Amino acid sequence: MKSIDIDLSKHTRDEPDKCHNRWHPAIPPALEVNPGEEVVIMTRNALDGEVTPATTAADLGNVNLNVVHALTGPVYVKGVQPGDLLQIDIDSIEPGKWGFTTITPGFGFLRDIFEDPFITHWDIDGDYAVSSSLPGVRIPGAPFMGIMGVAPSEALRKAVIKREAALADRGGIALPPDPYSAVPGSEPLASEALRTVPPREFGGNMDIKQLTAGTRLLLPVFVEGGLFSAGDAHFAQGDSECCGTAIEMDGTVSVRFEVLKGQADRRNIRFPVFERVKAVPADLIAAGGRFLATTGMCIGEDGVNEAENVTLAARNAFLIMIGGSILMYFLYKYVHLNLFLAILPIMVTFFGRCFISRMVSESKMHSLSKGAHFGLRGEEPVAIIV
Repeated sequence: MKSIDIDLSKHTRDEPDKCHNRWHPAIPPALEVNPGEEVVIMTRNALDGEVTPATTAADLGNVNLNVVHALTGPVYVKGVQPGDLLQIDIDSIEPGKWGFTTITPGFGFLRDIFEDPFITHWDIDGDYAVSSSLPGVRIPGAPFMGIMGVAPSEALRKAVIKREAALADRGGIALPPDPYSAVPGSEPLASEALRTVPPREFGGNMDIKQLTAGTRLLLPVFVEGGLFSAGDAHFAQGDSECCGTAIEMDGTVSVRFEVLKGQADRRNIRFPVFERVKAVPADLIAAGGRFLATTGMCIGEDGVNEAENVTLAARNAFLIMIGGSILMYFLYKYVHLNLFLAILPIMVTFFGRCFISRMVSESKMHSLSKGAHFGLRGEEPVAIIV
């Protein structure tokens, strides 16, 4: 077992050798591991100490959002090369003892409705979170990491900057590179590195509540070693972060890495894929049964970022499911081969029709419409906006 331990009394800027808050391929690894090794990663909450148990709603206007998000890593996985899929098996997530939920004016999908600052502090004890400001309410926990990702290539970094600048020029919301409070803070990296919002092809701020222990995440790889990082731990989250936060907390995640050589290129997997490989007790927060899901983001084939275009995000997720060999992978893995070959043409048509109907009835908007994931759960496809 190997680990990255951090001092939670400090900030990301105090431990730049193993913590960062930007994405860049030149950030050096904090740890090097072999495939199959257990890796334990301690993480700070997303706001990196800007919010404390004493913070009030009136204080939120003074929060430095340039520190978002506090990440731990990167982890260099031996044998990983661009074009591979990095398989991350999430073994466990240990929650912290305190958390918070905030509404920051001007941030979130419902920013035009919830315009006033708000904060709730949570005491986390075992399986539940409680708050003195919400007497009688207990939130059951389903901890997950809001951010897991690998480093972008230099070409992808430049492409992201270009498309997000174009989005901003059209009046959309985008966070360009900003050296203020960047970690690492050395130049030119601080002025070149991508912000951690939104998620992108390499993962990042996905905020997918189903990525709990017992889940397997597959990320396309863009640089040697992958350079995996994690952060933004959540104790629990609803169907979205429609106002920008969940129950934010410090957390410790235990993972194992495997390498699927050349599979991202071979299967044309452009965005993260995940599956529940170990059934867990069903609850109201995260799906407990086994499933496979693809993700899609609001990026067109022409490279244009169409932020908050839910249809485009869902379309990308669905196309990966049926066109990137993911559907065949799932059926071959869980269905008898002869049955798989017999029903494949029917399944493709069925999923296409059901996908549209479920999208209309069950889709939920996220704070910045970060993307969508399309999943197979039991016999029914599920499309969820994340």
